[in-house]
Amino acid sequence: MRALRFDQFGGPDVLRVAELPDPLATDGTAVVAVRAASVNPSDLKNVAGIMEGTVLPRVPGRDFAGIVVDGPPQWRGVEVWGTGGDVGFTLDGSHAEYIRVPVTALARKPAALSFEEASAVGVNFVIGWLGAVEIAHLSRGETVVVFGISGGVGGAVAQIARTRGARVLGVDRVPPADGTPAAEIIDAFVPFTPDADAVADTLLTHTGRRGAEVVYDAVGGVTTAAALASLAQRGRLVVISAVGTPTVEINLPDFYHREARMLGADSRKLDVTESAERLAVLTPYFERGEFRPLPVAHQFGLDEGHKAYTAVAEQVSGRVVIVP
Repeated sequence: MRALRFDQFGGPDVLRVAELPDPLATDGTAVVAVRAASVNPSDLKNVAGIMEGTVLPRVPGRDFAGIVVDGPPQWRGVEVWGTGGDVGFTLDGSHAEYIRVPVTALARKPAALSFEEASAVGVNFVIGWLGAVEIAHLSRGETVVVFGISGGVGGAVAQIARTRGARVLGVDRVPPADGTPAAEIIDAFVPFTPDADAVADTLLTHTGRRGAEVVYDAVGGVTTAAALASLAQRGRLVVISAVGTPTVEINLPDFYHREARMLGADSRKLDVTESAERLAVLTPYFERGEFRPLPVAHQFGLDEGHKAYTAVAEQVSGRVVIVP
């Protein structure tokens, strides 16, 4: 098979198209012919050597959608989708013509989604669900502030929050693009600036000065001060990233007087099987049209894989997908 591969860390230029043996199903595994595989910022960081635990040489790529071509008879020919914190790091990933995964990691792709659309769901919605529902326990009637609302994770969290009956406030450098799910869902948009007090004050105004019960910070670092300041009494702050700085200062008396909670969420801790369990939970929402991925804006073949990674590095609008 043909696959993108890297044997040293660096920029997109370290990626090469390699000819590798076709994977074969063994006891407990299946082979999926990859029809589409999105490129996530974490894939870019993986190739750059920023992520932990990557074993070289490696085929990168976390998210995928395709057709089972080898494995248990009941699964052959079934359209599936997947993602995983181990895929592309300790297991060869999805930026290839085929990927081998445990049978327990097979999840039926929603029929309502194309392969390209389905491949753009995994990381964004799994970490969105993990942080908002499983960790923060976002509930009906609460307000959630989403930092990074215009990105893939932010858009996923906004949709998840709406189905939970929550009010959604979005923060980012630019508003969500017209036609994206987040643009249609958020109750208010607040531009992000380096003035944390001003951002928090605007958010507090939108909450009647009470603050938000949940703040989902999909950016982190440069946004942490504003995120903390916009929390309500006993509010929960979910952090999944750190941009600009890995360390922040916290006013501890203010933090404990408000009985606030800061909660970390890491989709890398969910392997491809554990991620499939979350995708199975998400599937009905996509089938009913309640959830939609960000629009797929750019498609590349394997020979242009480095261009796909460069597009993500340049933060192009919309999702970037490799179509083997």
